[in-house]
Amino acid sequence: MPPSSKTMQDLENSQPWPHQDWYRNDLTQRKSWYGGVAQAYDQARPRYPQALIRRVVELAQLPADAKILELGCGPGIATRPFAQLGYSMVCLEPSQAACQLTQQHCAAYPNIEVHNTSFEEWPLEAQEFHAVLAATSFHWIDPEIRHVKAAAALRDRGSLILLWNTPPQPSYEISQALEAVYQIHAPSLAGYEDHAFHAENLNQIAQLVIDSGQFQHLLSEQLISEVTYSIDNYLMLLSTLSPYIALEPQQREALFTDLQAVLEETCDGNLLTSYLSAFHIARKV
Repeated sequence: MPPSSKTMQDLENSQPWPHQDWYRNDLTQRKSWYGGVAQAYDQARPRYPQALIRRVVELAQLPADAKILELGCGPGIATRPFAQLGYSMVCLEPSQAACQLTQQHCAAYPNIEVHNTSFEEWPLEAQEFHAVLAATSFHWIDPEIRHVKAAAALRDRGSLILLWNTPPQPSYEISQALEAVYQIHAPSLAGYEDHAFHAENLNQIAQLVIDSGQFQHLLSEQLISEVTYSIDNYLMLLSTLSPYIALEPQQREALFTDLQAVLEETCDGNLLTSYLSAFHIARKV
């Protein structure tokens, strides 16, 4: 059985982890979870602000010849800006469809390797990397493995870099207009979560990194970003979020039909959303 919608929402929004047995027993499911929406994910998910990338490079003190291990690269949304800076990267992605997209997007960069595997299954290359990068993906890795194996892959004084984009959401007023639709079709997805809520969840993840005993000297910054979607593209975005993937197909279709109707009544065809972009950087002990 797949995790409940609430559990998957917890994952998506970086809330407290599901039971550890899920990580151990459902690796196959985690590997295929986004496979059916890889193209939509590539098209609709927001990008990481260039200002954030520049600060990460500065604060992590990445040398020009840095070698980066990326965990769960997806379709390469975070991979591309680092590739454009000339870094060598080994990128791990368990979804074959997403892996192929990253390979296509990074074909012009000979120093980018993309492997269709999970971090759990990847044969460790010990002390090989200046940085381990995870972009909105670290929470998908088994908590018994993620900190220890990431530290083992790093060179002395190497950095763990966690990038985050929280799910873009419309204004509070628009969210309230959609509330009745969610209550009818998917009550577990109802409710408005502001940026402070997401920031607190991300800070909890950062604290787990330090509590692991593998890392120290935590640095973090965040900023609010905006992106405007057409109604169709906003619904495409929702289709890539875990709590919506977890819905039964007929339930999701009915939800999206009614969301579209309300949005067409309340918007002029475009929907302004905002999201929290953030990073955490910690040094290997």
